[in-house]
Amino acid sequence: MKRNIFILIILFSFVCNLFASTYNVRDYGAKGDGKQIDSPAINKAIEAATANGGGTVFIPAGTYASYSIRLQSNIHLYLDAGSVIMAAYPEKDSGYDLAEENEHNHFQDFGHSHWENSLIWGIGLENITISGQGLINGQGLTREESRLPGVGNKAISLKLCKNVTIKDVSMLNCGHFALLATGVDNLTISNVKVDTNRDGFDIDCCRNVRISDCSVNSPWDDAIVLKSSYALGFFRDTENVTITNCFVSGFDKGSLLDASFQRDEPQAPDQGYVTGRIKFGTESSGGFKNITISNCTFERCRGLALESVDGGSLEDITITNITMRDIVNAPFFLRLGSRLRSPKGTPVGNISRVTISNVNVYNADSRYASIISGVPDHQINDVQLSNIRILYKGGGTKEDAQLLPPENEALYPEPWMFGTIPASGFFIRHAKNIELNNIQVDFMKPDYRPSLWVKDAENIRLINYRSKVAKGVEPYALHNVDGFKEELSEVTEF
Repeated sequence: MKRNIFILIILFSFVCNLFASTYNVRDYGAKGDGKQIDSPAINKAIEAATANGGGTVFIPAGTYASYSIRLQSNIHLYLDAGSVIMAAYPEKDSGYDLAEENEHNHFQDFGHSHWENSLIWGIGLENITISGQGLINGQGLTREESRLPGVGNKAISLKLCKNVTIKDVSMLNCGHFALLATGVDNLTISNVKVDTNRDGFDIDCCRNVRISDCSVNSPWDDAIVLKSSYALGFFRDTENVTITNCFVSGFDKGSLLDASFQRDEPQAPDQGYVTGRIKFGTESSGGFKNITISNCTFERCRGLALESVDGGSLEDITITNITMRDIVNAPFFLRLGSRLRSPKGTPVGNISRVTISNVNVYNADSRYASIISGVPDHQINDVQLSNIRILYKGGGTKEDAQLLPPENEALYPEPWMFGTIPASGFFIRHAKNIELNNIQVDFMKPDYRPSLWVKDAENIRLINYRSKVAKGVEPYALHNVDGFKEELSEVTEF
């Protein structure tokens, strides 16, 4: 009997402690009616939890119109099923927290340089979780680089935090970023669905990041993008990152969450054809190191983009088990540039030791082929592409084959920066030690460009490379190439 009483006391104590560490926002004045601005009540609940060492801030079912929600350390923001944190539209005398000062603003876009002008934000915190089956709806956020007081342009924004988990929530129409994480260490993003009107996840200057089992639909900008800006005022690499079991796409916004997957909007209002991809860069003052991407699918979007244009080093990257369908520009875009949007004196960076394997690409736009391009005197080095099948649309002309793409060393990096490419399969320029191993390239209709166009390159090796060219077209166009080797390869005529 005494033993049973003792157990009941322990259980009662556990339950009491559990409820004592849970702070229901309705107990602090939140209504959840979609009309009252509930962020003051939510912030009161966070403050109460913080005063007691932390706890779970509980958002029950309802719609909570909000301005800035200020996270604190040791807080679990839990969105129950049926709950919506809805970004309210700013009014004349009220709105989101002001964008803080940042003397390094000119090294990257305004949106990357500020964190407090957000729906949910935290700076210098630790042990944060945002989870649950609820929805974060950023309808009142702007997707623009707004500097107006009271205007917010990010759904979740974190700076110099550690031990952060975001899981299970859904996010809709999230402004410039669904998540901007800058200088965050030990970041886990799991089973999150994002359907947004600009960037999905921007992982900037972060270390030890795990992104898994996420679906990100971002037709008007990038879905999952790694960056290494100078927003912190010092160089910091993004490193030790895994991205796995994720889906990225460019369906019409809103049609991922409702599972209709619409394709009526052909392009973004300011970003060209639909985006929705996985990308390294553009902001690349720091570097990218020790990163792996695996088991991901791309649909109706751009392809992989690995870009270092501001001085950073992009090294030790492994990408494997990828499928791409309906790709609107280059399936692979590796660009080392010299935009150098960094402090004066920053040298050109490098791209080296990149492995991409086991990729299947269907219905890719042929204008830009796949691109591996450095700049004069700065080569991309040690890249291996293997076990890859690409089915392009085709249709390149004899006139296209005579084009000489401009260098455009300082331009914003996108495949269209070079215009139509004079190759149907791969365009390689300013590169060294590039291996294409077990590559199959095919076309939906004949293409009158050489399969491979190479200039200013060393040690280009083709092993079991298979492609097609139109009758009378040479398979390879080589210009100033030192060390071109071909083994077991075959380029046949249409």
